[in-house]
Amino acid sequence: MMSALTVTTTLTNGHYNGKLETGLNGYRKNGFTKPEIADPPSLRHAAPFSSDPAAVAERDRCSYGRIPRAAALAGTAARKVRVYSDGIYDMFHQGHARQLQQAKTVFPNVYLIVGVCNDNLTHSRKGRTVMTEDERYEAVRHCRYVDEVVCDAPWEYDEEFLEKHKIDFVAHDDIPYTTEDCEDTYAMIKAKDMFVATERTEGVSTSDIVARIVRDYDIYVRRNLARGYSAKELNVSFLNEKKFRLQNKMDELKDKGKKVMTNIGEKRVDILTKWEEKSRELIDAFLLLFGPDGRLSSIWAESKGRLMQALSQPPSPRASPPPSENGDDLEPMNRGSSSPPPPKSRRYEQWEPHADASSSDGAGDPEEAAQRQLTDDGSDSDDDYQDTSPYL
Repeated sequence: MMSALTVTTTLTNGHYNGKLETGLNGYRKNGFTKPEIADPPSLRHAAPFSSDPAAVAERDRCSYGRIPRAAALAGTAARKVRVYSDGIYDMFHQGHARQLQQAKTVFPNVYLIVGVCNDNLTHSRKGRTVMTEDERYEAVRHCRYVDEVVCDAPWEYDEEFLEKHKIDFVAHDDIPYTTEDCEDTYAMIKAKDMFVATERTEGVSTSDIVARIVRDYDIYVRRNLARGYSAKELNVSFLNEKKFRLQNKMDELKDKGKKVMTNIGEKRVDILTKWEEKSRELIDAFLLLFGPDGRLSSIWAESKGRLMQALSQPPSPRASPPPSENGDDLEPMNRGSSSPPPPKSRRYEQWEPHADASSSDGAGDPEEAAQRQLTDDGSDSDDDYQDTSPYL
């Protein structure tokens, strides 16, 4: 096998096109030798399935006769020790990889065969899986410790299966696996001294990973919604979708706020300096507007004067002088530029000359009667006259 050979390359001519080459990983191509270790096939290609020609050819080359444990441990067997390990390998994780590593290194020279159960058998015996059987097959065959993959692996073993795949040992953890028919699935393998125990990796298992997803269900739904998955694909109701999207927006705002505060912390000196300059400008502008001699005070004083002038009562006009004897009104003294209010109309009482002279005390005095008629309300004198002008 090329994977177990060490190839030595000897270069006798170090010249190429008349030039001396000094490359090739530090070796000079002038007669020196450079050992080259061929990569194992598992690093270049995925492990074949048991039905592939490569796996069939490897199985046919093997002259089957079970190798004793002592010979396998000593590494004195004439061929590779064929070790079989099986499992579900759902959501392939480091615990699976460590178990396969232990199976690969249990003996010095091991050909590791890994069996993976199909979906129907797994769902009926263990429960629903996250990954399909094809996905689990591909995950296992790309592990570098695996040399061959057996699809549709059985839940329990029999002699026919062991002889078909020419299995020397079975590697699995030492926990008994019970079924309806027996208390330990590996009882027959242990009785034949073909069982090799491996250790489980504490703290990690497929069940633990599923429990984390169920526990943080909201977080993972929000994660997938943010990455473009629809609510229908995630089996989420319309209201829950809106709730999760709102929570995503709130988280984005929180992150932006944290970034802003971080930037402020880094640039706080510059911000404080700029704020001090701006504060001085604001104070000057405030004093210019609201100070004792500011614009607002001047505007308020002017407005106050106009308001007081508008609200103050105008002075009352002077009373009209009494009319002269000939019936003409006297012109007021010192008349202003504005015209005086119109004279008050007088009410003249009709004088009846045929009235009984004996009923009036002043019937014999014509001047007194005329003066009485000139009054507004029939009073005896002008002192009782009250001006009802609307301008007062």
